Amino acid sequence: MLTISTRRRQAAFIFILITVALDMLALGVMIPVLPKLITEFEGGDISGAAGVVGIFGFSWALMQFLFQPVLGALSDRFGRRPIVLASNFGLGLDYIFMALAPSLPFLFIGRLISGVTAASFSTASAYVADITPEEKRAGRYGMLGAAFGFGFVLGPAIGGALGNYGLRLPFYAAAALSLLNALYGYFILPESLSEKKRAPRIAWRGANIFGALKLLGAQRELAMLAGAVFLSYLAHESLPSLFVLYTDYRYHWDAKTTGWALTIVGVSQTIVSGGLVRPAVARLGERKTLVVALAFGSLGFAVYAFASNDWLFLSAPPLIALWAMANPAFQGLATRFKGASEQGRLQGALASLRGVSGMIGPLLFTQIFAASVDARIFPGASYFLAAALLAASLLVALAATRASQTALR
Repeated sequence: MLTISTRRRQAAFIFILITVALDMLALGVMIPVLPKLITEFEGGDISGAAGVVGIFGFSWALMQFLFQPVLGALSDRFGRRPIVLASNFGLGLDYIFMALAPSLPFLFIGRLISGVTAASFSTASAYVADITPEEKRAGRYGMLGAAFGFGFVLGPAIGGALGNYGLRLPFYAAAALSLLNALYGYFILPESLSEKKRAPRIAWRGANIFGALKLLGAQRELAMLAGAVFLSYLAHESLPSLFVLYTDYRYHWDAKTTGWALTIVGVSQTIVSGGLVRPAVARLGERKTLVVALAFGSLGFAVYAFASNDWLFLSAPPLIALWAMANPAFQGLATRFKGASEQGRLQGALASLRGVSGMIGPLLFTQIFAASVDARIFPGASYFLAAALLAASLLVALAATRASQTALR
């Protein structure tokens, strides 16, 4: 029979899964329409819109870069629950602001605000570390990834369908989901970090990117893992930055078709994250799981780059979905290097790496795409670069494995 503490941990884990699923559902609803709304503000100029999308992505990531370490430090001091609630409530209000935006500058301001408030996933990762033994964290991070994927199963499909009735309607839907999530968390979500395990004070000196990099660089194996994670994050930026614009340009997809295609991506990721991560890690170990995941991800991006028609393009999402096994292994390994009172800072530091990649990636990939469109040569160049970045991540992960077989077995 399960002990009371085990039952409470299982219940808390279910709560955080639902929280993440609702949060990602809200984000997913916007994905098919935000680039199209920007294109509308740009008068239908796809090349010009690509540049603006890149700036939006850079600015959102800059806010993540600046504020994720702060939020991580705050969660170490005051607990995970208030950060999750504040994030969801702030996002809900911000989606309403963006829905009402009368011009591109107002939409840009809303995007900046969302970069500050979108902290629940990294805080949820620290939450999982709080309630899960080290040896089970990779599997649970896989389930967290499944909840993330579930949001993208329904979110883009809903957003694409609603977008056909108006590009602003999905923003209101996202607002309702985020506010519902905040309400749910207020009444249901328990705190995961006990008073005695909290940091005695806010680690302001570490609550910035320099402190985050110092935290990650304190141990050689962790630093190498962080390098591999960064390259993987950078490759990932090609998806939100380009998917809508790329399929619009190359395959002439409307919002509904794009939404359903993103649903295929979400279904594939959910299956992998929820059903394959734990058995893969148990059978192969974290080292081989990383290698397999990164190799399939690189192959999937190569298919995106060279697909001559949309049906071939749609064969790639299942390959890229196998890449979803890498991040739970990365996260599970990273949590072993820090204690309970530092998990928030650790997740904030890893999120800051995503912020750095998020600043570089959107500008890099969209500018390459815009240049290829203007020159009418190889529109898949950006996705080919993403494939190369994942191959590089694989090499760094292998180097980290050789540096510490014990840490990465």
